[in-house]
Amino acid sequence: MLTRTKLTILTAVLSAVLASTASGAFAETLWEKNHPRRDEINDRIRLQDARIDLKVATGQMTPEKARYLHREDYRILLQEREMAANDGGHITLVDQFALNQELDVVSKQIG
Repeated sequence: MLTRTKLTILTAVLSAVLASTASGAFAETLWEKNHPRRDEINDRIRLQDARIDLKVATGQMTPEKARYLHREDYRILLQEREMAANDGGHITLVDQFALNQELDVVSKQIG
């Protein structure tokens, strides 16, 4: 069972991830500025991974399902990198749309 302390720590970690994602527009790195489509995809993957971890920590998801969903996110990340490698380090609008659709499917499975 999850103790109150562990839940507090996990909530703080998730809050930090959300805050860093939300404030990213204000403290953009050069890479983020030059690769906004890739940055959006990578931010979504990080957020989804944090949501999966929180669901497991609170007992709302089994570790087996979490492993499956983490693998799906990782597969999407590898696909994003491959798309970028084929386009000089960038992804196209079409690539971004396709990756977002795949991330939407995983997001629905997370709940």
